[in-house]
Amino acid sequence: MTIPYFEIAVNIWYDKDMKKVIIIGCPGSGKSTLARKLSHITKLPLYHLDLMNWQPNKTTVERDLFIERQMKVLNQEAWIIDGNYGSSLELRFKACDTIVFLDYPLEVCLEGVMNRVGTVRPDMPWVEETLDDDFLDFIKGFPKTNRPKIVALINRYSNKTCFHLKSREEANTFLQTIEKSFQS
Repeated sequence: MTIPYFEIAVNIWYDKDMKKVIIIGCPGSGKSTLARKLSHITKLPLYHLDLMNWQPNKTTVERDLFIERQMKVLNQEAWIIDGNYGSSLELRFKACDTIVFLDYPLEVCLEGVMNRVGTVRPDMPWVEETLDDDFLDFIKGFPKTNRPKIVALINRYSNKTCFHLKSREEANTFLQTIEKSFQS
C-alpha cells in the first residue's frame, strides 16, 4: 500500500480558535509530554486516553465505558486529547479541529519508551517497571501497521488543521511558536 504524502506548512501558527486538539503518534513519541506542555500554554483542558482506558491493576475498562468517557470529553467546548486507540480514533478525528501528528523515526520512539521505564507519569495509572514484549512488537510494527491508518484518516479529514511533526526539535519549535503567538 502506498502511503499518500502530506505535509504541514513550514510556518507554524497558532489559531486562537483552536479548541479541540488530538495528539497522535507512535508510543514513545512524547504525545503526553507535548500534550501537557500545550495544555499549559493554551490553558485547554487535557485528557489522556490511557487514563480513560486503563485501570491501576493493568486491566482495561469495558469498551462501552471507554467510548462513553471519550464522548463526555468530545462533547465539551474545548480539550486536548492525547493517544491513539485505533478502534475509536475516527471519533476524535470527527470532533477535533486540530491534529498534531508526531511522526518520528522508530528508533526515537523506542528510546522514548525505554527512557520512561520506572518513571511516574501523570498519564498512566501505574509505573512501568519493565517493557512487555508484545508492547515492543506493537511499537516496532507501528510504522507499517498503524501509521498508514493515521495517514489515511488525516487525508480523509483534510479540512482539519494538521501539524505533522517529524522530530523532537520540530515539536519544540511548534510549542515555542505557539507560546509566542499565545502571548501576543
